[in-house]
Amino acid sequence: MATRIQLTDSNALLRSPALLNYRHTTCRPARFLPKAAVSDQNQPSSTSIATSKTRRQIIAETAGSLLLAPTIGFPGLAKSDEPDLSEWERVFLPIDPGVVLLDIAFVPDDPSHGFLLGTRQTIMETKDGGITWIGRSIPSAEDEDFNYRFNSISFKGKEGWIVGKPAILLYTSDAGENWERIPLSASLPGDMIYIKVTGEKCAEMVTDEGAIYMTSNRGYNWKAAVQETVSATLNRTVSSGISGASYYTGSFNTVNRSPDGSYVAVSSRGNFYLTWEPGQPYWQPHNRTIARRIQNMGWRADGGLWLLVRGGGLYLSKGTGISEDFDEVQVQSRGFGILDVGYRTQDEAWAAGGSGALLRSTNGGKTWARQKAAESIAANLYSVKFLNNEKGFVLGNDGVLLRYLG
Repeated sequence: MATRIQLTDSNALLRSPALLNYRHTTCRPARFLPKAAVSDQNQPSSTSIATSKTRRQIIAETAGSLLLAPTIGFPGLAKSDEPDLSEWERVFLPIDPGVVLLDIAFVPDDPSHGFLLGTRQTIMETKDGGITWIGRSIPSAEDEDFNYRFNSISFKGKEGWIVGKPAILLYTSDAGENWERIPLSASLPGDMIYIKVTGEKCAEMVTDEGAIYMTSNRGYNWKAAVQETVSATLNRTVSSGISGASYYTGSFNTVNRSPDGSYVAVSSRGNFYLTWEPGQPYWQPHNRTIARRIQNMGWRADGGLWLLVRGGGLYLSKGTGISEDFDEVQVQSRGFGILDVGYRTQDEAWAAGGSGALLRSTNGGKTWARQKAAESIAANLYSVKFLNNEKGFVLGNDGVLLRYLG
């Protein structure tokens, strides 16, 4: 029987403005063509016969190797032509071009079983640890009037949750074999961009207008964790000196959660950031101390913050916890934006960004080395996800998925 979400202790939230669009820009990759063979017509006549013979041998050997090599990537390219990612392997997905991959999660009770989400109503499933994927059809999520963008997925035990835009909430209690759609209130402020399983039948979801809701009964009822939207908070605190608040558009660009339940979010214009800790009634705005606008922020493995700015800059907060004091770290971004950072261990971190940018740090993010082989991938890499020390993925546009090999 269908149930309807009930929002309690959230009168201020229900008075928020109409829903605003949550945009995510993508860049279409350029086509790569194999280099054509070029003949040399300037050889001396005395060596023309020997040179011609050598060329014929080379051409025959090359053609034979191309015929024998299995093609695993772009049409017309052999395996030897694929970029050598060393610690990463590209996984080719049976999806349409243009899909942006947004989130990935695995079932804790079965580490080989996982789900991958994206735009254009994309849900994919793997049962071999992420080596191969197949498209998954969920009847309760199919609607010919909408083309859902699935933003976030989370599992604990056999329980799992998915949220997306337009507003959709899916729940499973059997490790994803069956998904139930849970109806949502039309007055929900903002679009749901994040969800986290916090316990048995318990979850926490966040909208791009700053609403945080919690359920402890499988989604039958939800309670607001904050008393107002971020827009309302800024209207109250604009006189406190938050730079750029008058240009606030009412939505987050990104939001990330720490293991202890704290959040850091970047305003849609990137001119300041906000934090929230469990028990606080409101989001706390923070001025940025960097000249360039913020691209993304998240949590380091040691509990501190990392911060990315537009144009490729990377900063680390001093100490742990929430901070407004950051030091710049030198990275070889070459002008390409760095879009996300993920920590595999407390020391090892990976950063990904535009035009196949992939960088690695082995000292907690203090120094970075660019992984040149990934530059051959014609895609923007949006998200770095390490599910544990051994399982990691990089998600990008046009269905680009990299799997960590270690």
